[in-house]
Amino acid sequence: MNSKDINIKNRRATFDYAISETFTAGIVLTGTEIKSIRNGKASLVDSFCYVANNEVWVKNMYIAEYFYGTYNNHAERRDRKLLLKKKEIARLEKNGKEAGFSIIPMRLFINDRGLAKLVIGIGRGKKEYDKRQSIKEREDKRSMARMFEK
Repeated sequence: MNSKDINIKNRRATFDYAISETFTAGIVLTGTEIKSIRNGKASLVDSFCYVANNEVWVKNMYIAEYFYGTYNNHAERRDRKLLLKKKEIARLEKNGKEAGFSIIPMRLFINDRGLAKLVIGIGRGKKEYDKRQSIKEREDKRSMARMFEK
């Protein structure tokens, strides 16, 4: 698997939240963490972001221990710092404090220069009827695609 092919998505993000705005952030990682990500051994399930001391952190993001890591290995679910511009951090902090809004990691990928990037979004939690509507729209698109294939 080529490291540029790494594209780890949080599928629950768009299902559970209505995303209003997205940002692409760099991540501060150790050597064994980036090697595990390049092997595709990471997950964004149940992870979230928060702002503390004008810094954005991602909490509960899973990166598997590197197989050849020995005693230098990392903790799998440690808090990791995200790298954003001051204006972006201020906007995230303002929107993150509003009731009902959350900062959700949506996609982890490796860019052209070989750096790990995390796409985060500001989202409002969907209600149960909104989720049913999303499922109905998705099934309608599938049925329309099937009709045009024939």
